Amino acid sequence: MSQHKEVKLITTHQMLAMKERGEKISMLTAYDYSMAQILDGAGVDVLLVGDSASNVMAGHETTLPITLDQMIYHAQSVVRAVKRAFVVVDMPFGSYQGNSSEALRSAIRIMKESGGHGIKLEGGAEIKDSITRILTAGIPVMGHLGLTPQSIYKFGTYSVRAKEEAEAQKLLEDARLLQEIGCFGLVLEKIPASLAKQVAEELTIPVIGIGAGPDVDGQVLVVHDLLGITKEFKPRFLRRYAELHDVMTEAVQHYVADVKSREFPSKEEGY
Repeated sequence: MSQHKEVKLITTHQMLAMKERGEKISMLTAYDYSMAQILDGAGVDVLLVGDSASNVMAGHETTLPITLDQMIYHAQSVVRAVKRAFVVVDMPFGSYQGNSSEALRSAIRIMKESGGHGIKLEGGAEIKDSITRILTAGIPVMGHLGLTPQSIYKFGTYSVRAKEEAEAQKLLEDARLLQEIGCFGLVLEKIPASLAKQVAEELTIPVIGIGAGPDVDGQVLVVHDLLGITKEFKPRFLRRYAELHDVMTEAVQHYVADVKSREFPSKEEGY
């Protein structure tokens, strides 16, 4: 008899149960098949096909330029690799703001064409209609409050959000609203740890933090930052678990040197 433990698919229901029993949820970004296969195999609970692909995969300064078609392409690649993780796909800028019909069309395209398990939208009360419309189609929705990178030109900075009382109050109200209308979870980005703790304690749905302190229900990071593939980005909340930029550079330099010196390929490496 096989000793292998049956792979348990992560679902929205299981994430809720994880929160209830105090088990933290691990979440990382993924944009391609090979990386997603590694992350899924390593036991990450949730893979976020983030619009951060605009930055780390395409080299844009902001998340704004990435298109719905490009997000679907990345999501398809990730879904093909996954055996266990729950796959959330970011709805890109312009695919849901201000028009709930457009939002529903975009969400349906993501689900149908990528096979993803749910979607994520940035914002609170101002996108309530879009979220409600998407939920009526039976599509799981994750909210995102605090620093919302798609609104970078409105705020003009990537600094910590909701430090002032009024903004903190609005965030709390938005968090309650998102739960009330049916979101299965919420990402809080770059807000004071005490406020994030308050939100996580008050809500029954899982709250995932990035730069939101330890008292939320789980954590998310951009995988290229965690692995040290990116060098320039050094926010306080980021912990690098490897320095792959250095490892990869060294390996490639070694290869170049071996090609130049005729060390590679050897006789044994030919046919």
